[in-house]
Amino acid sequence: MSILHTVVFALSHPAGSVEEARFLDDGERILTGIPGVQEFTVRRQVSEKSDLRWQFSMRFADQDAYDAYDAHPDHQGFVAERWRTEVADFQEYDFVERG
Repeated sequence: MSILHTVVFALSHPAGSVEEARFLDDGERILTGIPGVQEFTVRRQVSEKSDLRWQFSMRFADQDAYDAYDAHPDHQGFVAERWRTEVADFQEYDFVERG
């Protein structure tokens, strides 16, 4: 059963800044290079009801693929070097199909 992994987040960088664009571009480049990542998207929140302005979303074929991604050195490095220092707030959601 596939897993849809999503994180919605707010960056510490000003909206429209070079730093914001660099984080989003680097995140996409680094995370899509990890085996098992499918259907990666970056979306911007347009509702004023949430301060979490960005979303990364990706799909994994199964729990093993998700676990391998989570443990991958590139993912761990991105979290340690970029996520923890540049993300002001976030929520993580992992979904499987109803059934």
